Amino acid sequence: MLNPKTKQRELAYIVKIDDIQPIEGSDNCESAIVGGWHIMTRKGTFKAGDLAVYFEIDSKLPETDWSQFLAKKHYKVKTQKYTFGGKGNFISQGLLMAFEDFQDEYGAIPGWLLNINAQRVAGVDIVNTPLTAELGVKYCLEDDNKRKRNVDKYFRMKQRNAKLFAKSKSLRTLYNRKWGKKLLFLFLGNRHDAKASYWPSWVVKTDEERVQNLPQLFPPDNTEWFVTEKIDGTSTTFTMKRKGREKYEYYVCSRNVCFDKADKQCFYDTNVYTEMAEKYNMEYVLHALLYEYGDDLDFVTLQGETYGKGIQNRDYHMDYVDFKAFNLIFGHKNGYVERLNPREMTDWLDRFEIPCVPILDEHFILPNTIDEMVAYAEGDSVVDGDYREGVVLRTYDGVNSFKAVSNFYLMSKYGNNQ
Repeated sequence: MLNPKTKQRELAYIVKIDDIQPIEGSDNCESAIVGGWHIMTRKGTFKAGDLAVYFEIDSKLPETDWSQFLAKKHYKVKTQKYTFGGKGNFISQGLLMAFEDFQDEYGAIPGWLLNINAQRVAGVDIVNTPLTAELGVKYCLEDDNKRKRNVDKYFRMKQRNAKLFAKSKSLRTLYNRKWGKKLLFLFLGNRHDAKASYWPSWVVKTDEERVQNLPQLFPPDNTEWFVTEKIDGTSTTFTMKRKGREKYEYYVCSRNVCFDKADKQCFYDTNVYTEMAEKYNMEYVLHALLYEYGDDLDFVTLQGETYGKGIQNRDYHMDYVDFKAFNLIFGHKNGYVERLNPREMTDWLDRFEIPCVPILDEHFILPNTIDEMVAYAEGDSVVDGDYREGVVLRTYDGVNSFKAVSNFYLMSKYGNNQ
C-alpha cells in the first residue's frame, strides 16, 4: 500500500477482511480475501469483517518473539504456491496476523496496540493505519543489498576510491593482502560525501501502487488506459532544476541515493546510474527539455529502469546494461506538476534517441476483476521474448497509474515457499 501522506510503500498495516473462502484440496486452511490479495490462513482463525495486521509480500519481519514462526524463512514474507499433495493449486501473497498474536506469553500488550485499541474505542476508523515503522518491518531487497554490501565492503571501499588505487601501486599491493585490506579500511572505508545522501526535494521516488490494493477500480467504467511492460531493473532518476536564466542543478539518482561522481559508492560493480547518464547524454537532454518546453518550467525529471547484465534477478539475455524511461515529468513555476502519458513521453524522448518502456496497448479497458487483471499481467516480454515481470497502467492524463505483477514472474523469481 502506498502511504498517501509520504508516497512511500507501507509493508505492514491494518486491514479488514473482506471474505473467507475455502481452498481446494485443503482441509485445514482457507483463503482470506483482502482487497485483491488472497492469503492462506488456518481454518477458523478469521471471519469476514475481522480486523488484522497485513504484511505485504517483500516484507522482512524483525527477529522477535511474535515472528519466530518465520525464522526458517529468514523472517521474509514472499509469494508462496501450495499444491496440497496435488489436490489443489493455491498462491498465497502476504501474511495476516491477529492483534492477539502480538501479545507476549504473559498477555502484555505492546504500546502501538494499546494506541490502536484506544482509537477503536473512540470510534476511529483504523483500517489502513500504517504499522511498518512501529513493527520494525523492512523491505527484503534492501536487507539483501545491505548484507551483500557488508560482505564485500572492501571492494566497495576500492570502488569509492578508484582514482587513488589507480595512481598508487602501494595501495593496490596492500589491498591484495588480508591484513592490508583491513588497514586500508580504517582510513578509506568510511569516506563519505554528504551529497551522496542528498535527495532533490522536488523529486518523488518511484513506486506504483499494486492493483491488489485498488479494489475500488473494479468492476471498471469505460476509462481507457495505456499499458506498458514493467521492466525488472533498478530505478534510475535524472532531474534538473532551473536556478536562473542558464544556471541549473542536475542530479543522477538511484531509488534512494543521489550521485554526483561516477566513482560514488554503488551496490553494483560499477555505477550503472551515472553510466546511463553518460550513455544517453542526460544532462544535455534535460537542459534541452527544461529550456525548450517553456519559460514557466521550474524542473524536469526523467525516470526509468536500468536493466540487463547483473541487474536484479534477470538479465534479459543481455551482456550489457541499458535504460528504458517510464516517467517524464515537468514541474511548472506555479506549482503544477505534469506527468506525461506513455505516448507523449515516447514522442518527446524519441527526438533524443532515449528508449522508453514498450507500450502494449493504448486503449485498454480494465477487466471485471482484480484476478483477471493479475492474469493479464502474465505474458511474454517485448524486450527478449521471455516472461515479463508484469504491466503498468496509466490514464491518458498521466495522473492515475498502478502496476500488476505477474504471479508466474514472482514464482520464477523466488521459487516455491521462499
